[in-house]
Amino acid sequence: MKQMSLSESGFERKTKRTRKREFLDEMNLVVPWAELISLIAPHAPAPGAKGGRPPFAVRTMLRIHFLQQWFNLSDPAMEEALYDTPMFREFAGLDAAEDNLPDESTILRFRHLLETHNLSLQLLATVNATLADKGLLLKSGTVVDATLIAAPSSTKNSSGERDPEMHQTKKGNQWHFGMKAHIGVDADSGLVHTVTATAANAHDITQASVLLHGDETDVFADSGYRGVHKRDEVIKDHPEINWYVAMMPSHRKALDKDTPMGAIMEALEKTKARIRAKVEHPFRVIKRQFGHVKVRYRGLAKNTAQLHTLFALSNIWMVRRMLLKEVRG
Repeated sequence: MKQMSLSESGFERKTKRTRKREFLDEMNLVVPWAELISLIAPHAPAPGAKGGRPPFAVRTMLRIHFLQQWFNLSDPAMEEALYDTPMFREFAGLDAAEDNLPDESTILRFRHLLETHNLSLQLLATVNATLADKGLLLKSGTVVDATLIAAPSSTKNSSGERDPEMHQTKKGNQWHFGMKAHIGVDADSGLVHTVTATAANAHDITQASVLLHGDETDVFADSGYRGVHKRDEVIKDHPEINWYVAMMPSHRKALDKDTPMGAIMEALEKTKARIRAKVEHPFRVIKRQFGHVKVRYRGLAKNTAQLHTLFALSNIWMVRRMLLKEVRG
């Protein structure tokens, strides 16, 4: 007689409702699954004409792909988690008694499918279109910024060298090796609308023009972007934009705040800082909530594709409470 597992015995009814389960239940309700599946389905492999094992449903593979992003799991770790964690199988729509679960090669092929057809960028666009329809994403202002993401600096690997597309840079008194994630964020909601990536030594200002969607009138940035309005690509592509760049810290410190002009300048800097703070929220979500503090792949292309997915999911997470109110009435 086959021994009954704990997941089949009714014991699971007595388990604590964990934060992880609460999180997955919320994501199940607020992610626009139908729209995202419709985006990917035309590119998904069809069942073979000669029979054989059919491919896993797009719905299942997309949910597994999102589990990887939310819980920072590699392809092999995701395969093991499907065997070890009934909650993950349940979320993916896999039968508890399923003999055939997606292995790491199947998970990798789905990621390659997204990369080949540039679907991660379209995932972000689809999520943002859904949020815009609900009035959660405005277009009058943008905040731009960048963050460093570490890459392995060791040369103890099969190629014997560091990733040639990554680079080192100095921030403060510390050296970092890796890449930069550059984002354009809605100044009102703090939701990400544009993502680019460069090697870590690229200056933030080089990506300023491409981070704008073109419909904004005002752009806010930190002092690293000073002089941005003089760049040729900015003048050409965004001539009507009003740039609000933070004053250099040393200049701000030197302000005489007891004078009327000094007080006005200080108040203006505080206002700009409050708006710029919105850009830090998505970075916090992907790094602290999702655990993405180090690149997973070699090369900028694969890591940029992952960033598009991560920021699409961070947008949903940031407005999940508003979305849940709508779903639950």
